[in-house]
Amino acid sequence: MESEEDMLDARSATSDDGFYPNNDDECDSDRMSMGYRYEEEDDDDGMDGDEDAYEDDFLQYGSDEDALHSGRPSYTGRQQLPYTVLTEEAITERQDAAIESVASVLSISRAQACLILRKHEWCVSRVNEEWFADESRVRNCVGLIEKSIKPSMTGQRDIREIKCGICLEYHRIETMQACCCDHYFCQSCWRAYAHTAICDGPGCLSLRCPNPDCNAAVGDELILKLVLEEDKRKYRHYITRSYVEENRRAKWCPAPGCEYAIEFTPGGDIQDVTCNCGHNFCWNCSEEAHRPVECVTVERWILKNSAESENMNWILANSKPCPKCKRPIEKNLGCMHITCTPPCKFEFCWLCLGAWSEHGERTGGFYACNRYEAEKKEGKHDETERRREMAKNSLERYTHYYERWASNEQSKAKALSDLKQLQITQLEKLSDKHSLPMSQLKFLVEAWLQIVECRRVLKWTYAYGYYLPENEATKKQFFEYLQGQAETALERLHQCAEKEVKAHLDGDASNVTFTDFRTKLAGLTSVTKNYFQRLVDAFENGLAEVKDSTAVNTTVQASVKGKCSRSKASSSRSNNASRVVDDEGHWYCRHCTFANTGCSTTCSMCHLETMI
Repeated sequence: MESEEDMLDARSATSDDGFYPNNDDECDSDRMSMGYRYEEEDDDDGMDGDEDAYEDDFLQYGSDEDALHSGRPSYTGRQQLPYTVLTEEAITERQDAAIESVASVLSISRAQACLILRKHEWCVSRVNEEWFADESRVRNCVGLIEKSIKPSMTGQRDIREIKCGICLEYHRIETMQACCCDHYFCQSCWRAYAHTAICDGPGCLSLRCPNPDCNAAVGDELILKLVLEEDKRKYRHYITRSYVEENRRAKWCPAPGCEYAIEFTPGGDIQDVTCNCGHNFCWNCSEEAHRPVECVTVERWILKNSAESENMNWILANSKPCPKCKRPIEKNLGCMHITCTPPCKFEFCWLCLGAWSEHGERTGGFYACNRYEAEKKEGKHDETERRREMAKNSLERYTHYYERWASNEQSKAKALSDLKQLQITQLEKLSDKHSLPMSQLKFLVEAWLQIVECRRVLKWTYAYGYYLPENEATKKQFFEYLQGQAETALERLHQCAEKEVKAHLDGDASNVTFTDFRTKLAGLTSVTKNYFQRLVDAFENGLAEVKDSTAVNTTVQASVKGKCSRSKASSSRSNNASRVVDDEGHWYCRHCTFANTGCSTTCSMCHLETMI
């Protein structure tokens, strides 16, 4: 367990807050801050028990209720993110603004502007650029007829009646309808034509004139004028969805039942998106947010979890085929006499796979096989045993990483459940019991948000570790060192937040004891955040801090020593940089957590920190 002094020291130390996304303030897509801010706090005194000072320090975190319920840390005012969460009303407003802009600049109707925008993925600048470059090409592509074609009256019985091109009946001219091409059809045929297209799906937005020789587009005004109310509702819904589905800068939240959309401005390092429904996902691949692991690794891991390859490895490692029917058989106990299941019922020896009728006391009895031992010495079973051993090792390695990946996923789900329970009942109960305002209990919510986010990151580090090349032993050791440090810090934080808060809910703890608990939990939260920030930074740099295997071995050895003496560690400061020095003289770099010897002046791993 970290000492209180270490935790206060870590809390006051500078750290990069770019690890966690913030969705409290909708960002302006035209003014996007894509970088991460590195802020340094002036006050290094930590939490001294003064409530006003603590509250001022805590106000750096966001207080937006949506952020708290969404299950992610909120750092209001630290940075703007390159995406905006859109409701259906916001999408409609954006569509209206784009249509109005294009209609005004190009001097066309709103219906024509809507058709052009849908064809050009709702990009106003692209529409303007292509229109003024070649207006005729844009019109032909969209289906806008530049000049009207007068209807031919030849062969008509009466100038007041026109023949419908679909039902071939004559109707009064005032009851006939046509799009820009002036191919007239009766309202009943138009209504049936539009109804069929709307029922077929979003393809109705690119509806063309019923005349097979005409490429004229059918505008929204004509369709909405003729169809029934139910079809109008569907058609408007398709128009709204087209802003997202035909726009490369927008997509729907992949969470089941979520109706929010995300508008994204690419170009920065942030790819993780947090919807207002609380779902975190990656913009590139639409899978669960997986920073710092790359999308390719996540795709391979998910595919492997759902594929049959590991089933085959298990069969190869733990079973043998029946010599007669080739059905795989698992032996978990008993003698070497195996009988295949009906209808085969073949009896054979488990070791040499020979017929049991040829076995007996002379071959070693029921628990041994002399034939197998002789063949083994001759090397007849070497290839088979090698394949079984490879399959077994592969299966054990995959199981090792998968079980820990799944365990952290379950822990994250449990932490989200505990966070919800805390917000619903426990915060109010603690506020009444200790006579504290809710603003001084936000440290509990921040701790649980930190746990949820760290569980997510830790989960995906196991997928990263599985695909780390075996021949890069240096990177693997450094990766396991950083992962172990972060995981240990997270377990301490999780245990404190989960168990110690119950003592203050159910017991008779005083306000002084609760203040100590608040200091401890806030310190653990800060320490854990720093460890995971370093882990993420190292992953995103491709573990570039690794110099050679000697340095990493020194790191691992120092880590073991540090674990034994961390409780006795004390902090040492110089040049506004916080360092921890243990009783053996090792000081820990605040960039990469490497344990350096006391005589060294620069970190042997990252070469960034100087010990004076």
